[in-house]
Amino acid sequence: MAHLTPTHVLIVLILYFALLLGVAWFTGRNVGNKGFFLANKKVPWLVVAYAMIGTSISGVTFISVPGKVGGSGLNMAFSYMQMVLGYLVGYLFIALVLMPMYYRLNLTSIYGYLEKRFGHWSYKTGSAFFLLSRTLGSAARMFLAASVLQMFVFGPLGVPFPLTVTLMMALIYVYTFKGGLKTIIWTDTIMTTFFLAALFFTVVTIGKALHLGLGDIIPTVMDGRYGQMFFFDDFLGNPNHFVKQFIGGALVAITMTGLDQDLMQKNLACVDIRSAQKNMFVFCIYLVVINFLFLVLGALLYMYAGSIGLEVPARTDHLYPQIAFNHLDAAAGIFFILGLIASTYASSDSALTALTTSFCVDFLNFEKKATTEQQFIYEEDRVAHEKKIEKAQQKTRTLVHLMFSVVFIFIIRFLNAVSSDAVIVLIFKIAGYTYGPLLGLFTFGLFTKLKLRDKFVPAVCVLAPVLTFLVEVSCKNWLDVGFLTILINGLITAFGLWAISFRDSNEELDSDLNSI
Repeated sequence: MAHLTPTHVLIVLILYFALLLGVAWFTGRNVGNKGFFLANKKVPWLVVAYAMIGTSISGVTFISVPGKVGGSGLNMAFSYMQMVLGYLVGYLFIALVLMPMYYRLNLTSIYGYLEKRFGHWSYKTGSAFFLLSRTLGSAARMFLAASVLQMFVFGPLGVPFPLTVTLMMALIYVYTFKGGLKTIIWTDTIMTTFFLAALFFTVVTIGKALHLGLGDIIPTVMDGRYGQMFFFDDFLGNPNHFVKQFIGGALVAITMTGLDQDLMQKNLACVDIRSAQKNMFVFCIYLVVINFLFLVLGALLYMYAGSIGLEVPARTDHLYPQIAFNHLDAAAGIFFILGLIASTYASSDSALTALTTSFCVDFLNFEKKATTEQQFIYEEDRVAHEKKIEKAQQKTRTLVHLMFSVVFIFIIRFLNAVSSDAVIVLIFKIAGYTYGPLLGLFTFGLFTKLKLRDKFVPAVCVLAPVLTFLVEVSCKNWLDVGFLTILINGLITAFGLWAISFRDSNEELDSDLNSI
């Protein structure tokens, strides 16, 4: 830290958040529920595609993915690219199957599909699993950034970790609680720019330190010890086997994007389905290139550590910040901290808004209350009534937003007390257990014409993750499941749904809900 002190970093952060608050003030004026939830469906698709990079590539990708490159076990070397290639199959399914359905049904919360297809309890169960999964996953992402900031910035200044976390969540709340998605799409655009700049700058800086020209970096990395991308040996025991990673990547993309209110909420903010699909296809190109560069960065970090005799931290998430702060110049440290904050906040602010949207629409029935038909003699009475409902809902929405912020703080403090592994492993493990029931529900709805005994759906969806855990434990000695947890969970859920299903011979299902 000879070149960059915690005080300097703090000044940079203050200026950065001042910029975000300025954007929030400008975009958050006179925003109603439609603007908060879907940005009035007026956002250009190219802006959405660019903003989605920040949402999907969080601080976990920024730190944890590069840190795993030189380690052992899951995601070693460039094996993560196998998963990224699987993402492309998942995104194709989302663009051609799920998004057209969401637009046809004119949904604000995508879990409204489950109510139309199966019934009340299926709808509530799907939304509840999203709330659980997104809350845990986003808190884990936030925890990673908070732990790094605590170690290198706030800790040396004498700030305790609970206060660090509280300040971070308070800042997100302040710039999102009014404008919601309308604000987030534009702040995420700024954040995406910052963390991409940090990525490119660090790659070039470390390349120079290793005496590599710009054109030599990628060939040198790919020919080195960390460049192996495809793994085909030992299907049962190797968690990085191509089949596991590729299938896992496709399913993770479908569930963590296509069945996730957070990512889909941005897509639903486009003007129409054609714009949303263009956004998704362009986003796929961004995703492959950027993830590849993060792996290049990871290899460079390990090569640089070896060249200076630096011992790799036991927690590989800390390798990147340790090099950026302690071994590169001040500019690298500033770019790192801006990139970390940008990538983490772009993911967390979006998640906080999506959680608020899902809870308000799915559990507090905002849309149903707003569309309740009442007879008014005078038009001005109807307008006054709608304004009254809108005002009351905005107040409730603000409290819900605050509630989720507080929940995040408690989860992050808990993770700080118990976590030791690379956070990316934790993220995908949470996803495997919590998104599996969503995968089973949507798959069963899309690919069968059967109805469900709706009241039993919550029991099936709760039991499926438990059985998945038992399967993993029983197979542990001879099979490393890796990222296939979500597949096992989804299959168990689908089988359970089949067990409580029936065919209604008297009523044809709505063709809109079953067409692909």
